[in-house]
Amino acid sequence: MLELIRNTNINFMGKRNIAFIFSGILSILGIIAMVQIATGKANLGIDFAGGTSIQLKFEKSVVLHDIRKALEEGGLKDFDLQDLPTENKMLIRVKKTEQQLGQTSSSITSIISRRFSDNKYVVDSTTEIGPKVGGKLRADAGKAIAIAVIGILIYVAFRFQFRFGVGATIATFHDVLAVLGVFYIMGREINLILITALLTVAGYSLTDTVVVFDRIRENLKSRYKEPLDAVMNISINEVLSRTIITSLTVLLTSVALFLFGGEVIHDFALAMIMGVIIGTYSSIFIASPIVLLWGDKKPFAKK
Repeated sequence: MLELIRNTNINFMGKRNIAFIFSGILSILGIIAMVQIATGKANLGIDFAGGTSIQLKFEKSVVLHDIRKALEEGGLKDFDLQDLPTENKMLIRVKKTEQQLGQTSSSITSIISRRFSDNKYVVDSTTEIGPKVGGKLRADAGKAIAIAVIGILIYVAFRFQFRFGVGATIATFHDVLAVLGVFYIMGREINLILITALLTVAGYSLTDTVVVFDRIRENLKSRYKEPLDAVMNISINEVLSRTIITSLTVLLTSVALFLFGGEVIHDFALAMIMGVIIGTYSSIFIASPIVLLWGDKKPFAKK
């Protein structure tokens, strides 16, 4: 197998305290984001907050600024615009109360028809979600993440040992919190697409962690006389090249989606880019050190 890095001897376990401080900051940001989402104070998409999303396809190219100015002069407030200039499409998202939902789509099309009478258009899609539905979706998204994390704990605990399951679970939950916190700080919209990305990141992070744990288990059986932290350092250094190659492959794919995939999956790709970087970091600096902190008794060692 191609090796980008050979014969490394990095003391990963010796840097665990610095990593814990950095990860603690990321996790705090994620917890703050979760509280803000639960109270409805974050930048929630219409999936969670309720509102209307309408996509228009024009015959001729249209300038985003002109659309914004027309909607503002037409009395529309609290809306977001996203343009797809190569396809002459405009995505308009408006957060509205349940009583206003039915009027929003007709108001938008009426304003656009008056101001752009020389540029015909068709309505590609319209989505309307009430606040009550948004609240249920928010709760269901939280349950989905919780179930995924619990499933990871059970799987890794069964495949390895309980202490390894705890390490993998904490590392995975850390990755979810970190990406969520960064999205919140950036002011990005929190929607179902992001939740999909977070669950994908959790799966990727677990896969990377299991590779590291497998090598640790192998070396603990053959190097049972050596200290646990030394065995972990050796194991991580041995799989470092494989981990980097795998991460780069997924990262390149995510960057391609981010640059060329279009607005629909823009946030998904951005979350994946963050998740791959943070997930690779946590597999090395978080999961294994947590197992090390569990105690001095070496798992899988020969009697």
